[in-house]
Amino acid sequence: MRNLTAEYDVVVVGAGSAGCALAGRLTEDPSLRVLVLEAGGSDDVLEVQIPAALYKVWRTRRDWNYTTEPQPGLGGRRLFWPRGKLLGGSSSINAMIYIRGAAADYDEWAQLTGDPSWSYESVLPLFRRMEDNSRGADAFHGAGGPLRVEDPRSPHAWSRAAVESAVAAGYPRNADFNGADQEGVGLYQLTQKRGRRWSAADAYLHPVIDRPNLTVLTGAMTTRVLVSGGRATGVEYRRGGQLHSVHAAAEVVLAGGATNSPQLLMLSGIGPGGHLRDVGVDVVHDLPGVGSGLQDHPLVPTIWHTRHGKSLFRAESPSGYAKWFGARRGPLTSNLAEAGLFTRSRPDLDAPDLQYHFLPVKFWRQAEVDPDVDAFTAAAVLVRVHSRGSVRLRSADPTWAPAIDAGYLTDERDLDALVCGVEKAREIAATGPLADVLADEWSPGPAVRSREALRQSVRDTLESLYHPVSSCRMGTDDQSVVDPQLRVHGVEGLRVVDASVMPTLVRGNTNAPTIMIAERAADLIADRTLTPA
Repeated sequence: MRNLTAEYDVVVVGAGSAGCALAGRLTEDPSLRVLVLEAGGSDDVLEVQIPAALYKVWRTRRDWNYTTEPQPGLGGRRLFWPRGKLLGGSSSINAMIYIRGAAADYDEWAQLTGDPSWSYESVLPLFRRMEDNSRGADAFHGAGGPLRVEDPRSPHAWSRAAVESAVAAGYPRNADFNGADQEGVGLYQLTQKRGRRWSAADAYLHPVIDRPNLTVLTGAMTTRVLVSGGRATGVEYRRGGQLHSVHAAAEVVLAGGATNSPQLLMLSGIGPGGHLRDVGVDVVHDLPGVGSGLQDHPLVPTIWHTRHGKSLFRAESPSGYAKWFGARRGPLTSNLAEAGLFTRSRPDLDAPDLQYHFLPVKFWRQAEVDPDVDAFTAAAVLVRVHSRGSVRLRSADPTWAPAIDAGYLTDERDLDALVCGVEKAREIAATGPLADVLADEWSPGPAVRSREALRQSVRDTLESLYHPVSSCRMGTDDQSVVDPQLRVHGVEGLRVVDASVMPTLVRGNTNAPTIMIAERAADLIADRTLTPA
């Protein structure tokens, strides 16, 4: 492709949510030469653009298609982890829910890192800068930024019924989960533009793809960060069956996500020394925290058959396609999880630890099979997670998928909270307009009532919400991987900029926080590049 040279100022590995935002922001400076390496390919397919088709991209060549190690807390089950392998990364295959998390999450980051620039007060301007909210700008939201955020165009009647039922059950109504208070129930805002997915690639990369100082290579799998004299000097990557190397005059930035970034660090000899030697990787820098502290949001679905009406099971119809292609409306604009609720499993908690996704469709076994009947799903998600896992190498061969141990339910507190989540879902379903829509409970089923039976049901049905973070955690302690400026400890000229650096999981979906991290990193990198220390 054009501008392909052997040297750039900044080399970004990964054109996902963070990588796209970095490319867009860094190349605003015309003197800064930026190369983005993406292992996957184009995002120019209908299955990416049509919101309701999101799960059709999973398990294809546009998905890394990861699977966890057997999980002891789940009876030895392995869980599927879709991760976007295309321009836009997981923002091109996710459910498009725009959630930042609670203000308390960022204040905790500031406390854990010792850096007040990660506090909610400090990151709120970054969220506002990146946002183009259809509701306009106010104290909490921005307008005119690259990331389009809109209300759902054609919400399903059952999604509205879920909101009204939760209100009838005593939960406060909340029209803006990203406003003054997160708690309550309402419809989600989405990263869509007029009924079409609006990924990080749509927001940051495609509009600037012709900038002369930007080069984007797809089908380019980075295999190693090159380190010389304690400094990252470039990367090696495979493309078209050939091994290439490229020099980074200023910085190498890993933006591969919570699975790929720790994997690449370890393949490059940066990680826990004993583990690297065990798999045959020469140790370049012994950094024990790489790959440790992995966190993810677990989900437990409660599913009912319905008495009447059509679920999104029937969205893919001639009329559904006609509405989408004609006016970008109708059921195909749905992100499936249209309504949500944030609440607490215990009244003594300072902030919500449970999030609900209400889906007017049967969502079961991570969409491994298409829905077969009209049904409704209330998915209870634990957003304050105590369990921890890890990412480790299986081999020194970069084509091998890493070993992902998500650590689900290794802390009993997570199990207890999710049991409460199922109980609350049942209470909402039996109240208000949902009670007229829903028929018999399909899962876990009316016979599952005792606390112990519910605990076993949670173990049997728990799934991932696909929000892995913290495997390259930022901080200043011995187990942290990057400092509060996202620089890898002990290696000059190398940063990690993606969800892996989050010190803890946010209370909510992770796409918006990941883009915010990239916005912050772009400022840091530009300053570092223009005025070297």
